[in-house]
Amino acid sequence: MKSKVFLLALIALISIQSTFAQRKGYWQQKVDYKINVDVDEKNYQYDGTMTLKYTNNSGHSLSKVYFHLYFNAFQPGSMMDYRLSNIADPDSRMATNLGTKENPKWESRIAKLTPEQIGYQKIKTLSMNGAKTDFKTDGTLLEVRLPHAIEDGATATFDLTWTAQVPEQIRRAGRNSKEDVALSMAQWYPKMAHFDEFGWHLDEYVAREFVAPFGNFDVSIHINKNYVVGASGVLQNADEVKGYQRKAKVKTQGNKATWHYKAENIHDFVWAADPKFVVDSTTNKNGVTLYTVYIPVDDATIKNWKQALGLAADFFDLCSQKFGSYPWSTYTIIQGGDGGMEYGTATLVTGGRNIKSLVGVIFHEAAHSWYQHLFGINETVDEWFDEGFTSYVEELGMQQLFYKKGALETNPMIEAYRAYYKLALSGKEEPMSLLADYYNTNYGYSNQAYNKGAVLAEQLGYIIGKSNLEKTFLKFYDIWKFKHPTPNDFKRVAEDVSGINLKWYFNLFVNTTRHIDYAIQEVTDNSVTLRNKSNLAMPIDVLVEYKDGSKELFYIPLREMRGEKSAENFAIYENVKRTILEDWNWTVPTYSFPVNKVPSKIWIDPTQRLADIEASDNYSAR
Repeated sequence: MKSKVFLLALIALISIQSTFAQRKGYWQQKVDYKINVDVDEKNYQYDGTMTLKYTNNSGHSLSKVYFHLYFNAFQPGSMMDYRLSNIADPDSRMATNLGTKENPKWESRIAKLTPEQIGYQKIKTLSMNGAKTDFKTDGTLLEVRLPHAIEDGATATFDLTWTAQVPEQIRRAGRNSKEDVALSMAQWYPKMAHFDEFGWHLDEYVAREFVAPFGNFDVSIHINKNYVVGASGVLQNADEVKGYQRKAKVKTQGNKATWHYKAENIHDFVWAADPKFVVDSTTNKNGVTLYTVYIPVDDATIKNWKQALGLAADFFDLCSQKFGSYPWSTYTIIQGGDGGMEYGTATLVTGGRNIKSLVGVIFHEAAHSWYQHLFGINETVDEWFDEGFTSYVEELGMQQLFYKKGALETNPMIEAYRAYYKLALSGKEEPMSLLADYYNTNYGYSNQAYNKGAVLAEQLGYIIGKSNLEKTFLKFYDIWKFKHPTPNDFKRVAEDVSGINLKWYFNLFVNTTRHIDYAIQEVTDNSVTLRNKSNLAMPIDVLVEYKDGSKELFYIPLREMRGEKSAENFAIYENVKRTILEDWNWTVPTYSFPVNKVPSKIWIDPTQRLADIEASDNYSAR
């Protein structure tokens, strides 16, 4: 009897594991933060205490751990400072051009910071399970030697105290932004570094993005009673603070109020504060409460933010339908920082925008709730998987909700394709698999991550079929939410859904700068010959219109696919006969196929989802 019970329990465990992670042996670390900060808003400084419970599920014992101290980047002589001085095209928010447009001479803004303007996070005390640790700060990293190892399966409790200074607003975090937001508090706490199957991720902060373990946050912010705060998570005491309830009785301790937030299953926590902030909110059809926290400069600004809030609610409904249900109860859109940046259940965006720009940046950062925060994507390694897929989601939202025309039927990412073509022909393209910090130019990074990444997603739909792409997004959500999948995990889901091998596509499009370039080489009364002019082979759709006005779609699978795409339901293919031809071997540069009628017009991929860098020879008329 006992053996039977054990067997049933084992089967149940295996079933649960297969439901939760497709990759056998998958594990992840867990963190639980309890943080209290006391803010001196006049001097832009604060003191913090933190209790962190760290659970080691790695199968290894850990004798060291690491924390990120991101504010330390905003000091003269930091790696971020030197990067700004030496990259060919630094972010103009972070550097000043002392030369001309034709002959720029960039100077890092960080280099000019005074001791009163720099950022820092200084650890005062740090213990593990009550015992002292040996720790040292190295740039934006804190290395901690433990009094004893954290064994596999064990949970260690770290207690930290620290003091910090908020830097001048240069990148993401800072004080007194150009839009006059007092405090934009991103990357503000000592953040446990990420440890996974690839080891510790110990990237110095030089301006790119992040990765961290999932966990729970319990955060208390003690700040001047006149300030309004917007933050990640759920406000626990809305009736005791300013701005969230009309009849709130603000509870103070001296001249300060306490803002208490909790959040579950996120991997970054952000907040911003300003006495001029106002709060608005709505609830979408799925029951998610969305907040906007912004400075009401004038009537036009208020109108834009109210319109953006309604559209954001619709966007969360759309994303939940297409990419998996949004699992948290709130999302907060906060004016602050520079540009836009995603965090757990919240974002910081600049607010002085026209309505199209404001909605676009909100859609982009909100889309990161899926492709970054739900999936814990490592943005330092797989930036295109994060930014590219987010750009894909953003564009669908803009077309369906802002322009209200519905998504372009054939290729909704056509603008991303055009930007990618420009990059491919610029001589500045580098492989998308390059670590995010190491691109030679910001131009190359941004177009690879945002545009080529979106192209990869849309072109995947061309390869496996639009309906299979939609199924892949939803199945990926079911398997990998609240975990840290790699692009290979997404590829494996797409292969499972479509029955098509995709190794060649992800390898060549991500790890190389090879380009796709096909041409119609010759057309006769009874045949069509195509040529692959490039070194990246693809399956090919060829639409042929005959002299009598009838049409036929020829589908040529690539042999490496070991499978075929099913027919797609586009209007341009309605009532069009579809003929599946023999595979095209990638080692053969040309491919000919017979036609039964005299052709008059021929198109290679009339949907324009094939990322062919020279499309002028993809059409022929006789």
